[in-house]
Amino acid sequence: MNKIKDYRKEYGVSQEVLAEAMEVTRQTIISLEKEKYTASLNLAYKLAQYFNTTIEDIFFSDAEHGRG
Repeated sequence: MNKIKDYRKEYGVSQEVLAEAMEVTRQTIISLEKEKYTASLNLAYKLAQYFNTTIEDIFFSDAEHGRG
């Protein structure tokens, strides 16, 4: 499960605002949050930069990192 929605809520950012910042549609953000769409490497990088974190933190659980 990715943490896009968690980060978005933490930062107080709407789906629309995040979509504009990422240069994608709001539907893309919705699909990412529902895990019906897999982010491209470029989009994953942009999300990590936007939320000042790593791609791994957004898209992988601790168990997937070998820490769970």
